[in-house]
Amino acid sequence: MALVLSAAVAPVQAVALPAVSGTATAPGSYGFAEDATRIEGARTTADADPLTPGRSYRSSLPSRDKVSYRLDLDATTNAYVSVTAVPPPGSSVSVVDGLKVSVQDAEGNSCSVDTTTFGTARSPHPIAAWGMREISPGKPLCRDGGAYHVTVERADPEGEGSSPDTWELEILAVTEPQTAKAGATGAPQAWDSATPQPLQGDAEQRKGAAGFAGATPLDRGVWRDELRPGQTVFYTVPVDWGQQLAVTADLGSSDSGGTGYVSDALEVTLYNPARGHVARLGVGYDGDQKSGSLPPLPPVDHANRNAPLAQTGALRFAGSYYLVAHLSESVADSFGDGPFATTLRVDVRGTAEAGPDYAGESDPEGLFDVSEEDREAAAAGVPGGDDTALRVVAVSGIGTGSALLVGLGVWTLLVRRRSPVRS
Repeated sequence: MALVLSAAVAPVQAVALPAVSGTATAPGSYGFAEDATRIEGARTTADADPLTPGRSYRSSLPSRDKVSYRLDLDATTNAYVSVTAVPPPGSSVSVVDGLKVSVQDAEGNSCSVDTTTFGTARSPHPIAAWGMREISPGKPLCRDGGAYHVTVERADPEGEGSSPDTWELEILAVTEPQTAKAGATGAPQAWDSATPQPLQGDAEQRKGAAGFAGATPLDRGVWRDELRPGQTVFYTVPVDWGQQLAVTADLGSSDSGGTGYVSDALEVTLYNPARGHVARLGVGYDGDQKSGSLPPLPPVDHANRNAPLAQTGALRFAGSYYLVAHLSESVADSFGDGPFATTLRVDVRGTAEAGPDYAGESDPEGLFDVSEEDREAAAAGVPGGDDTALRVVAVSGIGTGSALLVGLGVWTLLVRRRSPVRS
C-alpha cells in the first residue's frame, strides 16, 4: 500500500486500521484460528485423514482414546506438527495429566514423542505439544518419503482429579526446507549463559490475545496485562537469528486481604515459531508481589537442533516466538476474582545475524524469518492478518506542511508470516 502526502494536509478525524482480533476476555476461552478446517481424528492409523502443511485444523480428543492423523512427506523436508489442547470450562485435571503427541513412520518407527502436563497448579488451560519428522545425519530413521502418522492422546486420563471430558484441539503442521549446504553436526558451545538482569522501566499496557492465531505482538520492553483466575493470554515476540530472548514475569500483590498459597499461580510458557515447547516458568503466590524468570536461553541458531537438551533444540529457527501466560483458577479460592496485574519484562539481546541458506521455502512461507513488518507490528502491538476487522483510531494534530505518521507500516500487512495459508 502506497501513501502520498502533499505539503498541505487537511485535518483527519479518523483512520481505518486493523483491529486486534481474538482478545482474551473470558477465563477458559480460547481463540481458535478463524480459517481452521474441521477434521476428525481416526481411531486407527489406517483411517487417518491427511494434514496439509501450512493449514490450521480443529479436532477433538476423547479422554481415553487416541486419535491419529496422517502427514504425506517427501524425503527432503523437515516437518513439525503442533497440537493445542483446550479443556472445556469447568473440567479438572491431575498433576501429570496433559497432552502427548507422537510421530511414527509407515513401519511404526518412532520419529518423536513430546508430552506437556498441567503441573502442580492443576489448572486446566490451553497447552501445546509438538511432533516432528526431521532429516538429520545423526538420525537414520524417519528419512524416507511417504506416509507418517501423528498420534494424539491424554497423558494421564486416569489420574486422580482428571475429569472425563472431551478436549477441543487446534492442529498446525508446518515444513522447513533443508539448507543448500550441509550444516553443523554439533550444537554451538559458546554462549552467554549468565542469568540476565530483568529489563527495567515503566510498564506499558498491552492486552494479550485468546489464542496462538491472533497472538498480540510484543517488542523489547515492559508490558502489563490484567488477568483473571483461569485466564490464558497469548503474545508473540520476533527473535532473529543470533538473538537471545530473556523474560521475567511479575505478579502484583492482592488487595483482597485473603491468605494462602498457590503453587505455580502464574505460568508463562515459551513456544517457538512452530509452536514447539521451549521453556516454562512458574510463579507461586501468597498475595504479595512475586516474580520469576525463564532460564537463560542460548541465541537462536540453526545448529541448536543438534543439542542433546530439548530446550536448546527448540531454539532452532528465527521467527515469532510465543509467550503464553496463564493465571491459575485456584488463585480465586484465596484471593478473589481479581483481576491481577501481570507484567512481562521482555528483553531481546544481540544483533540479528544472517540465517541459514535454505534450499527452498517453509510452509507457510516466511515462518522462520523476521521481517521489517514483523518488527513494526511488535512495536505497535497490532497483529497482522487478512481476516482482521477494521477499527477507527482518532488521528489529530496534522497541520499544513507536516504530518505525524506513527507506525503506518504496520497497517500494510496482509498476511502475517506465521499465519497459515487459506485454502
